[in-house]
Amino acid sequence: MRPLILITNDDGFAARGLRALDEVAMDIADVIVMAPETNASGQSHSITTSRPLRVREIKKTAGLEVYACDGTPVDCGKLATEYFCPRRPDLVLSGINHGSNSSINVLYSGTMGAVIEATALGLDAIGFSLLNHSPEAEFAPSLPYVKHIVDYVLANGLPPNVSLNVNIPRLEAEEIKGVRVCHEAKARWLDSFEKRIDPQGRPYWWLTGKFECDDAPQSSDEWALANGYVSVVPIHPDFTHYEAIGQLKALQL
Repeated sequence: MRPLILITNDDGFAARGLRALDEVAMDIADVIVMAPETNASGQSHSITTSRPLRVREIKKTAGLEVYACDGTPVDCGKLATEYFCPRRPDLVLSGINHGSNSSINVLYSGTMGAVIEATALGLDAIGFSLLNHSPEAEFAPSLPYVKHIVDYVLANGLPPNVSLNVNIPRLEAEEIKGVRVCHEAKARWLDSFEKRIDPQGRPYWWLTGKFECDDAPQSSDEWALANGYVSVVPIHPDFTHYEAIGQLKALQL
């Protein structure tokens, strides 16, 4: 029996990155795609609780089913796993995102929210992102690396409670040097809200910001990407800072 791969994203079911990812997956597995109806970038781990979810069938052929859901990326993964997959997925993929999800960006990413949720459900999961925000981004140079990583995880699995955050530099195929397993660089967004006035004279605020990286040693994802490598960061849903537990023992009663 061929493996079953579930695919979602946060750019919407019609995004080029998702089409590129399902093409890779279809060569090696049966594929179920459930992705948001519209762009849901920046949704992080949000779920829909105040209204019902609606699902629309886009395509259904031998080995490939595609659905659009009016929920978040996490909604898509949870709903598809429970109701639309004929059996438990062997692997969950999210992406290929249009734009970086390296370093601190993993916290805001709907792409990675779906991955982390899959991990919490006990599934192996990988999020893929290309450092190109354009809707017309070219994904072909990244596909051999996507296939390499997917093949590895299907063959070997991942450690319990661990998923992969994969980012791919915006380079031609011959310029990509290889794959590096990394940690997240220390970075942050210096956010700013720009005040504007609408045609009715009412104020509104538009989020802008500047990405600032404080520390990107050779072991980090930002260094790998800046130097032509695909970065692979193992992540997990446990936010506990274990080293701090001992330092905080004095506050216990």
